[in-house]
Amino acid sequence: MPAPENRFKSALGKGRPLYGLWVALASPHVAELCAGTGYDWLLIDGEHGPNDIPLLASQVQAMAAGPAQPIVRLPAADPRLVRQALDFGCQTLMIPMVETAAVAEDLARASRYPPRGVRGIGASLTRATGFGAIADYVDTADDQICLILQIESLAAIASLEEIASVPDVDVLFIGPADLAADMGLKSTPGAPEVVEAAIDAIRRIKALGKPAGIMTVDPAMIAAAVDAGVDMIGIGSDVGALMKGARDLLASTKG
Repeated sequence: MPAPENRFKSALGKGRPLYGLWVALASPHVAELCAGTGYDWLLIDGEHGPNDIPLLASQVQAMAAGPAQPIVRLPAADPRLVRQALDFGCQTLMIPMVETAAVAEDLARASRYPPRGVRGIGASLTRATGFGAIADYVDTADDQICLILQIESLAAIASLEEIASVPDVDVLFIGPADLAADMGLKSTPGAPEVVEAAIDAIRRIKALGKPAGIMTVDPAMIAAAVDAGVDMIGIGSDVGALMKGARDLLASTKG
């Protein structure tokens, strides 16, 4: 039996963007609820959400019954965390703040088995293999892994071609908020120069033959990203949706 198909990876580049929601509340119940609301993917946030490896794993498990595909964002570019996340069964990983091809190469190699990479072989111990039930997992898993690297600084923008050329880097994903801060425009990711830099980066990524992604709640930037051919786009968060829903409910009741 081979490794299960990564349905998120299979859906990339099929002529429409895949829409996603950031999930940062560190709750399996929230992840399970959001997985059934119609999004293509959910990003379980280990960078800014109060998550550790067991809690990230429990949210991936909670999403199993829903159609949305799980993406785990790790807190840092640490190959050890890459291996742990893959072993608990996440097939799509996002890594923040990647600025060089050397870091990209370390992450890509950590995500694949030898000889393609250096992922450790402890397959029978892991949820990824059904605890040993998926007999052909080690031989078939590499092609089902999707590695997404975040481009969030001027240094990363300058190194875009080198990062994109690294084998087994599957998607490059723009982070406008951190990019804005690096440009001296903290708290203004919708500033015209940030939008221009982000959309230009999407076009460059696409020209290099890689899928491109972005996270933004700005309707104008969403429209511009779609027009530029973006493949995946995060349009909000569980935190934002809950906050808005709670405020709207109170406002509509009080009149």
